[in-house]
Amino acid sequence: MLDSTFPITANSSYSTLIYDRQHVLLNAYLNEEDKWRMPCKLEEANHLFVETLLQKEDKYFYSHPGINPFAIVRAAFNNLISRQRTSGASTITMQVVRLLEPRPRTFVSKTIELFRAIQIELKYSKREILELYLSLAPYGSNIEGIKSAAFIYFGKAPALLSPAEAVLLTIIPNRPSSLKPGRNNKLLLLERNKWLRRMAAEKVISKTELADALNEPINVSRKKLNSIAPHLARRLKNENPKIDVINSTIDASIQLKVQQLCSNHSDRLSALNIHNACVIVIENSTSNVLAYVGSQGFEDEVQQGQVDGITAIRSPGSALKPLVYALGFDNGIITPKTVVNDIPVNYAGYSPENFNQRFNGKVSVEDALSYSLNIPAVQILDQVAVPVFTKKLIGCGFKSIEQQKYLGLSSILGGCGVTLEELAGLYSMIANDGNFRALKYFEASNRNNKVKILSKEAAYLLTTILTRADRPDLPNLFESSLHIPKVAWKTGTSYGRRDAWSIGFNKKYTVGVWVGNFDGTGIPELTGAEMATPLLFSIFNSIDYNSNNKWFNATSDIDYRYVCSESGLVPGEFCTDKIIDTYISGVSNTNICNHLIQVPVNSNETISYCTACLPDAGYKRVIYPNVAPELLQFYRQHQIPIKEPPPHLAVCTRMFDGKPPKIISLHDGQEYLIEKDEPKKLVLSCASSSDVKEVFWYVDDQFLRKCKATESTFFTPNNGTHKISCNDDKGRNTDINITVTFF
Repeated sequence: MLDSTFPITANSSYSTLIYDRQHVLLNAYLNEEDKWRMPCKLEEANHLFVETLLQKEDKYFYSHPGINPFAIVRAAFNNLISRQRTSGASTITMQVVRLLEPRPRTFVSKTIELFRAIQIELKYSKREILELYLSLAPYGSNIEGIKSAAFIYFGKAPALLSPAEAVLLTIIPNRPSSLKPGRNNKLLLLERNKWLRRMAAEKVISKTELADALNEPINVSRKKLNSIAPHLARRLKNENPKIDVINSTIDASIQLKVQQLCSNHSDRLSALNIHNACVIVIENSTSNVLAYVGSQGFEDEVQQGQVDGITAIRSPGSALKPLVYALGFDNGIITPKTVVNDIPVNYAGYSPENFNQRFNGKVSVEDALSYSLNIPAVQILDQVAVPVFTKKLIGCGFKSIEQQKYLGLSSILGGCGVTLEELAGLYSMIANDGNFRALKYFEASNRNNKVKILSKEAAYLLTTILTRADRPDLPNLFESSLHIPKVAWKTGTSYGRRDAWSIGFNKKYTVGVWVGNFDGTGIPELTGAEMATPLLFSIFNSIDYNSNNKWFNATSDIDYRYVCSESGLVPGEFCTDKIIDTYISGVSNTNICNHLIQVPVNSNETISYCTACLPDAGYKRVIYPNVAPELLQFYRQHQIPIKEPPPHLAVCTRMFDGKPPKIISLHDGQEYLIEKDEPKKLVLSCASSSDVKEVFWYVDDQFLRKCKATESTFFTPNNGTHKISCNDDKGRNTDINITVTFF
């Protein structure tokens, strides 16, 4: 009845405490009342503190019902005889009542406390009552509870207190003002030593411990609490406002190493006007985040150190490319030795360029990824399809991608926004054989379900390529090359050199690094290779130096085969130069190479024949390169010599099969805006097969002109829709439709 009519609650407002995985205090925050009030479990307290507390305050704590009648009678008698208050009768339970419900020190208040103490004893266990005292006892100023006092006065957890320190903290709550550490240390020393001798007399401590404790000086000062992983601590507190104690996944030893490395690296780069850096370290086996460095220094107000760069959305540059190559492996489109064309392309007006604005012609997939070439990545994304690519990113927890609509082919080159934690999670997925698990920041989190993103085979092929050291994004700095850790890594540099990325992983860890300026200022020297990768290597060397962790192993579905070095395909009839390629059994394509063709020609190789005009004698068969029209045009434009078949017999009127010319200057279905007052001409150009020498252009079925296959021409359009046609000299035709709008 008493509890229902006058309910009592122990729901005090506590400070938020953030711990690492080994229960090291990372950060603490004032409670709602701006007090340091830290919850303390009995097992966290020093046993000598508890023993001294019971001896000093309440010897019969475990046997009375909340009040001690004998103590009350004794105190009343002593006070009556001396006609002043010389002793009290408060039990620990009654003191807890005062701490929960402060009242004036009157007879009425004392009576209420008696009933409240019985009420608390009926509602809570002795252990819970003792823990309330440990958490609420006053220690002067805004410090409450033994844990707060231990951390603030001694810089350590209460369980690590020395005997002298533990006994000292039992004295202060009785007189928190007069015995406040630093105010009257002589009095504090006398009181401490008195109770140390009593505890020795009670056999709680040995004579040796007593001697050591008595000789221990009182050198107490208010210390600053730990501030380790401050960005994550703030984030966890804001995301979990109802949790007082958050046990994070952070490893304090790794965190401190990475914080120092990040700060030192940023200091060196400040001379180049590069002021900010952030790092995240993931344990691959659990997806636990072991280190979270949101900036080069939380206290660095000049360079916006309190900004959390790990959650900032920025352009990834080339850092997303590995995923699209892995999807190409899984879809059977490519293998590491597959040859792709690094030549100018145009996708409905979008013409990607390489970082160095050069083209390399034919390159293998592994070289294209190692050298971070843009055009091959866009071509593979076009084959994989952008929706498939973005769906995989969303499956890897890319919330920023999910919120960005209408992404196109440019997304693979940084035309989208991502965060460092998203990128690091993506690479951790690769390290986990293609299985994604959401990053885990604290132990109570349940966001750790596996999502299959890639096959284990595709992840293995990708890892093998990313481990190559013969690549241009290897730092040139001597210090970085002194000991290169065995990691698979990829760099990225955003447009305008605003963001430098380097993400790497081995079997045990994934490390993500971003370097740049929080205000978005671009710096000419800023690249992922030179500014971010040295820090990446330093971190791996610091947390996993000369690791003997096993490397990634191929599965039974990974196999090896000979392929043609010119195409990366299964060797055809005329292929002579063969190399070994890795492929996924039953998935990778088995297309036969046809990079060479056999053409019948006359004896001096000036005329070629088809089956319809092949003479009975006087000809020979010669092997010629079978080059795609767009690659042939690239060779012709750059004057790269290539052996081409001679012109076909002129008198032969046979219609030829094969690829028709491809119109590359205009795009089917596109609208072109032209200023009305300044009519402009549109260019017409095409890519055709090597056997084509001339092409014929038509506009709206009206003949425009004849020109060489490699030559461009122009026409002046009218407002409206136009049909553009291109015929080659073999009778093959291509039509497109465009719309011209004057404005």
